[in-house]
Amino acid sequence: MKFSCEKALLSTAVSVASRAVAAKSSIAAMEGILLEAKQSLQLTGYNLETGIQATVPAEVTEPGSLVLSARLFGEIVRKLPDDVVVFCAQGYMVNIKCGLAEFNILGMDPEEFPELPAVDQQNSLTLPQPALRSMIAQTLFAVSDNESRPIHTGSLFEVEGDQLTVVSVDGYRLALRRETVTEKRGADAFSFVVPGSALSEVEKICSGEETVTVIQGARHVLFRTGDILLVCRRLEGEFLSYRNAIPRNNAIQVECETRALLSSIERVSLMISEKLKAPLRCTFGDGLVSITTKTAIGDAADQCPILGDGQGLEIGFNNKYLMDALKAAPADKLRLEFNSGVAPCVILPVEGEERFIYMVLPVRLKAN
Repeated sequence: MKFSCEKALLSTAVSVASRAVAAKSSIAAMEGILLEAKQSLQLTGYNLETGIQATVPAEVTEPGSLVLSARLFGEIVRKLPDDVVVFCAQGYMVNIKCGLAEFNILGMDPEEFPELPAVDQQNSLTLPQPALRSMIAQTLFAVSDNESRPIHTGSLFEVEGDQLTVVSVDGYRLALRRETVTEKRGADAFSFVVPGSALSEVEKICSGEETVTVIQGARHVLFRTGDILLVCRRLEGEFLSYRNAIPRNNAIQVECETRALLSSIERVSLMISEKLKAPLRCTFGDGLVSITTKTAIGDAADQCPILGDGQGLEIGFNNKYLMDALKAAPADKLRLEFNSGVAPCVILPVEGEERFIYMVLPVRLKAN
């Protein structure tokens, strides 16, 4: 196996493929990257749940394949001078030259590396990378980490017509984002659930302005963008019926500036820590919301102007859940809807179409 390629391109591909390498495994090859030299060079990392394959243009003089330690190979490539890397393997012995630097390291048998699952295309959709990246970033915070309901440790992708809806839920909050897809193939309506761990990698590989194609297979989902492929298994089970879960036609509706409300909550939250937990007590009056909290180290209060009358509604929130929703909201002005102090708070954009909906469940407040 012999090839040469640009150091910068190789370094980027190694770091992308390394994200799917198993941190610790009883099979040594699983902690490595599979290098396959054909017309070009393919680098694959796979931890049996998520696989990432990056393709790099290279001058291949002798085709072949080999597995190298992801950590060692990654460190070597990163530290090489900016020049052309010449890679030569005799059996398992590998020689890497670049400029005046030279390394000899030992590779592993490619037969020990697990094969990436083939994805049989049932349905597919295409949309711009920035759109998918923002959809993931603005919903991933609400994915559950509770393994007792595995289906909610991922996000629901639901396609109807030309609309893609991504929904995450963890029992305390819900995040929903909608975007229009540029192209779609297969059924008119379909849905699947992608693990949250894979989505955080998809968000990282969607770093440009090109398009990304999402292919739904029987048991796996494939994301393809540029020279990078990401394959992950689908989560099976009954996802929350989110349409019924979000209360609409709420009696109390107020509007606020996102930044102003977030700043007020952040100030009051200085009293709250991992050790000192306490809810935020929010009282929505006419044109003003009062936010207070009290812990063993002291208490804090702040006020934020709002539009509308909250009718004196008093409601308690976990400060982190409310802040996560406000930080992710892609709008400067928000509408907050309530029914009562024990019903969920629904957060929507004031202007434009409803491209996002967040829902945060309240916490019970003790009497003053």
